[in-house]
Order: sequence, then C-alpha cells, then structure tokens
Amino acid sequence: MSKKIEKNMLRERAKKLPDVTDEMWKQVNEDYRLLVEEYISVQSHSPQTKKQYTSSLRQFGWFMCQSMNNKPLYKITKRDFLRYLSYLRDDRKMSSSGMNLKKATVSSLCNYIENVVADEDQNYKNFRNFTRGLPSIPRNKVYEKIKVTYDEWQEMMKVLESDENYLGMAWLATAFLVGARRSEIIQFRTSILEQNPKEGQNYVLSHIVRGKGSSIDGKPLEYMIPLDVLPYWKKWIEFRGYESEYVFTTKHNGEIRQMSPSWADYFCTEVLSNILGRRINVHIFKNSCITYHLENGVDINLVSKFIAHHNDISTTSIYDLRDFEDEKNGIFG
Repeated sequence: MSKKIEKNMLRERAKKLPDVTDEMWKQVNEDYRLLVEEYISVQSHSPQTKKQYTSSLRQFGWFMCQSMNNKPLYKITKRDFLRYLSYLRDDRKMSSSGMNLKKATVSSLCNYIENVVADEDQNYKNFRNFTRGLPSIPRNKVYEKIKVTYDEWQEMMKVLESDENYLGMAWLATAFLVGARRSEIIQFRTSILEQNPKEGQNYVLSHIVRGKGSSIDGKPLEYMIPLDVLPYWKKWIEFRGYESEYVFTTKHNGEIRQMSPSWADYFCTEVLSNILGRRINVHIFKNSCITYHLENGVDINLVSKFIAHHNDISTTSIYDLRDFEDEKNGIFG
C-alpha cells in the first residue's frame, strides 16, 4: 500500500450521529423544543442550512435528554457543553470541522436567546451564551486530499459499465468533468439534452441552478456541460424507462423522486471507494475536476470563472491538487 493511501486511511472514520426521530424529539424538554422551533422559523437560512441546523440542534437536545437528565437550556453551563464536545470527539470520533459546526449551531441559538428571548422570558433574563469563551477546538487533518486522476475516472467508469450502473456512470461523468457540487448535480434537467450546440461548440449550457449560498435563493449558477457527458445522461434516461424533468432521479415503490444529495455520499463510500481501494469522498470531485482541467492547460482564470464559479482565483488555487513534479525538478537546474 502506498504512503499516500496509508495517510489517507490513518484516521478512524467518525461514527454517524443518530438521526433524532420525531418520537425521540418529543422526549426532549418542551422548553428547548419550542426555542429551537422558534429560532429555525425566523432565520433566513437556505433550505439546506436550515435542515442542517435543525439536525444539529435536535442532536444536542437529545444529548441533553439522555446525558444531562433533560434539564432546560437555561441551566446548561460551560462545563455541560464541554461534556457534549468531549462526546463528539471521543465517542463519535468527529472531526474538528464537524465539531465546530455543532458548536457554531448551538452558539447561534444561544445568541438568539440572549438578544431576543431574554427580554421576554424570566428564565432567560440572565442567560449568557455558554459556548462563548470556550477553548478553540484544535484542528485536525481528517484525510489527505488525493485527486481522482483521469485514468482512475476511466477505471471507475469501466467497472460501473460492467455492473450496468448507468446512473452511477452519469453521475460520475458529471462530477468529474463538470465540477458541480452534489446538491447542484441533482438539479440538472433533461431539457439540457434538447439543446443544439453551435458548430464547433463542445459544450451546452445548463439552466440556472441554485449554488451554495447563505440566502434562500443561494448563488445562481450556469454550468458548462461538455458534450462528452451527455451520452451518459441519455443512456441512464433510456435505461430507467420513465419520464422526469430531472436527469438524476431514484424510484422506490413506484414513486419517482429527484435524487437526494445524500445518494452521492453512499455512492462514493460504498461503490467508488471499493473500486479504487481507497476512501473516495464526494467533495474530492470538485478538486479533481479543477485539477484535471488545469493539467490540460486551461487557464486558471477560465477554470475559476466558468468551471469552479469562484469569485477569485485565490479560492480556485485551494482546489488545485497538481503536484508540479516537472516544475519542481527544474527549480535547482
């Protein structure tokens, strides 16, 4: 096994936090439940962020219920919250970035209570954000970023074809060559296939998709779809045998749905990782796409603007995983 792969697999994977079901949520003290529901309802977060915050706050509520005798939020202390962080770190093996997200979510709720609720609720009159002033969470490098190369992409495509996994082939071609995020890929519509590119044009433009952003509308993006990707879309659509306005769909018990973003996580972990024999994370494909086009000589300004959709090439540089071996060999003559 290579050193790179060894490094990539050094850290134990985090154990997924349990989903807090509605039945579990009802067991959490009513005071906390009402505060969370009020807080979520007044925020202008994007739908995905709202879903993420709801999940995080429910998980903290369930921890209070199970490990803190379900005491109300106004009795929670800094020491109590450190117990929660220790649980995330030691029991669940969560990364520092994941822990910081959980901490930030609870902190945001506490700020809302301190700034809005405290004036009207006697229990919170003297409430202070108990996450404030706590030691920062030491950063850890969860996994070394190892790009997916063009040869590896072809290898995965061959295996998927032998499995007749045409949905997987369509998704993988899109992720590697287009560079859209998982939540953007699932928005692509079949109407893109109806376009007639101009003579000499090797791509078509997508409709506007909702990109990552803090507002409800997010960042409007228009992706360039290489013509090489479209045959994989057509093959999947022909194979699935039903009509849908979306390219990436799933069908369960006769019900057709737009694919969930979490499908890509499962696909990368359970299918692609096994093909290449190393951990493949869904987020590595944006890095790999950007790196692939840069390695093919595309100017970084064009990659940044039309593929990565970054506001500045300094952000694109972070995604660049080229090793520059030839250039480094020339440094010392």
